[in-house]
Amino acid sequence: MSLKDQITADMKDAMRAKDSERLGTIRLLLAAVKQKEVDEQITLDDAAVVAVVDRLIKQRKDSISQFTAAGRTDLADKESAELKVLEVYLPQRLSAEEIDAAVQAIVAGLGATGPGAMGQVMGAVKQQLAGKADMALVSAAVKRALAS
Repeated sequence: MSLKDQITADMKDAMRAKDSERLGTIRLLLAAVKQKEVDEQITLDDAAVVAVVDRLIKQRKDSISQFTAAGRTDLADKESAELKVLEVYLPQRLSAEEIDAAVQAIVAGLGATGPGAMGQVMGAVKQQLAGKADMALVSAAVKRALAS
Protein backbone atom coordinates (compact mmCIF):
# COMPACT_ATOMS: atom_id res chain seq x y z
CA MET A 1 0.00 0.00 0.00
CA SER A 2 1.42 3.37 -0.98
CA LEU A 3 1.72 6.19 1.53
CA LYS A 4 -1.01 8.14 -0.25
CA ASP A 5 -3.37 5.15 0.03
CA GLN A 6 -2.48 4.82 3.72
CA ILE A 7 -3.32 8.49 4.30
CA THR A 8 -6.66 8.06 2.52
CA ALA A 9 -7.45 4.98 4.61
CA ASP A 10 -6.56 6.90 7.78
CA MET A 11 -8.90 9.69 6.69
CA LYS A 12 -11.75 7.19 6.38
CA ASP A 13 -10.91 5.76 9.81
CA ALA A 14 -10.95 9.26 11.31
CA MET A 15 -14.35 9.88 9.71
CA ARG A 16 -15.74 6.66 11.18
CA ALA A 17 -14.29 7.51 14.60
CA LYS A 18 -15.66 11.06 14.34
CA ASP A 19 -12.18 12.38 15.24
CA SER A 20 -12.63 15.85 13.76
CA GLU A 21 -9.18 17.21 14.68
CA ARG A 22 -7.30 14.29 13.14
CA LEU A 23 -9.64 14.31 10.15
CA GLY A 24 -9.00 18.00 9.51
CA THR A 25 -5.24 17.52 9.56
CA ILE A 26 -5.38 14.51 7.24
CA ARG A 27 -7.65 16.39 4.83
CA LEU A 28 -5.17 19.27 4.87
CA LEU A 29 -2.37 16.85 4.03
CA LEU A 30 -4.34 15.24 1.19
CA ALA A 31 -5.19 18.69 -0.17
CA ALA A 32 -1.49 19.63 -0.18
CA VAL A 33 -0.61 16.38 -1.96
CA LYS A 34 -3.38 16.92 -4.53
CA GLN A 35 -2.27 20.53 -5.07
CA LYS A 36 1.29 19.39 -5.76
CA GLU A 37 0.01 16.77 -8.22
CA VAL A 38 -2.14 19.31 -10.05
CA ASP A 39 0.59 21.96 -10.12
CA GLU A 40 3.20 19.60 -11.54
CA GLN A 41 0.77 17.38 -13.50
CA ILE A 42 2.23 14.19 -12.04
CA THR A 43 1.24 11.46 -9.63
CA LEU A 44 3.36 11.66 -6.50
CA ASP A 45 5.32 8.65 -5.32
CA ASP A 46 6.00 7.92 -1.65
CA ALA A 47 9.19 10.01 -1.58
CA ALA A 48 7.37 13.06 -2.95
CA VAL A 49 4.51 12.59 -0.46
CA VAL A 50 7.08 12.45 2.36
CA ALA A 51 8.51 15.74 1.04
CA VAL A 52 5.03 17.31 1.25
CA VAL A 53 4.60 15.98 4.80
CA ASP A 54 8.05 17.32 5.69
CA ARG A 55 7.10 20.78 4.38
CA LEU A 56 3.86 20.80 6.38
CA ILE A 57 5.74 19.73 9.52
CA LYS A 58 8.24 22.55 9.05
CA GLN A 59 5.35 25.01 8.73
CA ARG A 60 3.80 23.68 11.95
CA LYS A 61 7.09 23.99 13.85
CA ASP A 62 7.52 27.58 12.64
CA SER A 63 3.94 28.39 13.65
CA ILE A 64 4.40 26.84 17.08
CA SER A 65 7.48 28.97 17.77
CA GLN A 66 5.69 32.12 16.58
CA PHE A 67 2.54 31.43 18.60
CA THR A 68 4.56 30.58 21.70
CA ALA A 69 6.56 33.80 21.37
CA ALA A 70 3.30 35.74 21.06
CA GLY A 71 1.83 34.03 24.12
CA ARG A 72 -0.91 32.25 22.16
CA THR A 73 -0.71 28.82 23.75
CA ASP A 74 -4.17 27.89 22.45
CA LEU A 75 -3.00 28.19 18.84
CA ALA A 76 0.37 26.59 19.64
CA ASP A 77 -1.46 23.59 21.14
CA LYS A 78 -3.59 23.23 18.01
CA GLU A 79 -0.49 23.28 15.81
CA SER A 80 1.21 20.75 18.10
CA ALA A 81 -1.73 18.39 17.73
CA GLU A 82 -1.53 18.71 13.93
CA LEU A 83 2.22 18.12 14.11
CA LYS A 84 1.71 14.83 15.95
CA VAL A 85 -0.75 13.62 13.30
CA LEU A 86 1.62 14.54 10.46
CA GLU A 87 4.69 12.94 12.05
CA VAL A 88 3.02 9.53 11.76
CA TYR A 89 3.55 9.65 7.98
CA LEU A 90 7.29 10.23 8.13
CA PRO A 91 9.74 7.34 7.90
CA GLN A 92 11.97 6.62 10.88
CA ARG A 93 14.28 9.62 11.33
CA LEU A 94 18.04 9.31 11.57
CA SER A 95 19.71 10.15 14.88
CA ALA A 96 22.18 13.02 15.20
CA GLU A 97 25.09 10.56 15.20
CA GLU A 98 23.85 8.87 12.02
CA ILE A 99 23.43 12.26 10.35
CA ASP A 100 26.98 13.27 11.35
CA ALA A 101 28.38 10.00 10.00
CA ALA A 102 26.53 10.35 6.69
CA VAL A 103 27.63 13.99 6.30
CA GLN A 104 31.27 13.11 7.09
CA ALA A 105 31.17 10.34 4.47
CA ILE A 106 29.72 12.68 1.83
CA VAL A 107 32.20 15.46 2.63
CA ALA A 108 35.08 12.97 2.39
CA GLY A 109 33.69 11.52 -0.84
CA LEU A 110 33.41 14.94 -2.45
CA GLY A 111 36.72 16.13 -1.05
CA ALA A 112 35.00 19.32 0.04
CA THR A 113 36.73 21.75 2.37
CA GLY A 114 35.75 25.11 3.78
CA PRO A 115 32.43 26.90 3.97
CA GLY A 116 32.51 27.67 0.25
CA ALA A 117 31.59 24.06 -0.52
CA MET A 118 28.37 24.23 1.52
CA GLY A 119 26.08 24.32 -1.53
CA GLN A 120 27.78 21.38 -3.22
CA VAL A 121 27.70 19.27 -0.05
CA MET A 122 24.08 20.19 0.79
CA GLY A 123 22.99 19.17 -2.72
CA ALA A 124 24.57 15.74 -2.30
CA VAL A 125 23.27 15.36 1.25
CA LYS A 126 19.71 16.29 0.27
CA GLN A 127 19.67 13.59 -2.38
CA GLN A 128 20.82 10.96 0.09
CA LEU A 129 18.96 11.99 3.24
CA ALA A 130 15.74 13.56 1.90
CA GLY A 131 12.84 12.47 4.06
CA LYS A 132 15.11 10.54 6.42
CA ALA A 133 16.45 13.43 8.46
CA ASP A 134 15.50 16.89 9.68
CA MET A 135 17.24 19.22 7.25
CA ALA A 136 17.96 21.79 9.97
CA LEU A 137 20.05 19.17 11.77
CA VAL A 138 21.67 18.17 8.47
CA SER A 139 22.61 21.78 7.71
CA ALA A 140 24.20 22.19 11.14
CA ALA A 141 26.12 18.93 10.66
CA VAL A 142 27.41 20.10 7.25
CA LYS A 143 28.56 23.41 8.75
CA ARG A 144 30.42 21.58 11.51
CA ALA A 145 32.00 19.15 9.05
CA LEU A 146 33.20 21.94 6.73
CA ALA A 147 34.51 24.07 9.60
CA SER A 148 36.86 21.37 10.87
